[in-house]
Amino acid sequence: MYRLKYDPAAEAVHEAMPAAASETLTLALADACHDPIAATQPYGDIEDEVMRMIVTGQAFAVLLIGHTLKTITVLQVNYLA
Repeated sequence: MYRLKYDPAAEAVHEAMPAAASETLTLALADACHDPIAATQPYGDIEDEVMRMIVTGQAFAVLLIGHTLKTITVLQVNYLA
C-alpha cells in the first residue's frame, strides 16, 4: 500500500471543494494507494509510471508516484465546477 502526501496548495483546493466532489476524489485517491498504476492515467504524452493523474467528473489531480518509498504525492488538484 502506498502512503498519500499532499502539496499544501493541492490540499487546500481539495479541502475547499464541495463535499460530493471531494468525496469522489478522496475515494479515487484511496484506490490509487492500493494500485497506483491501475487507478490512474498517464500524465502527458510519456508513460513513465511516475507522473500520473486521476480524473473524476468534477476534478483532476496530478500525482507523483514514488515506487521506491511507496508514496503518492498530490502535486495539483483542479476543481472543474
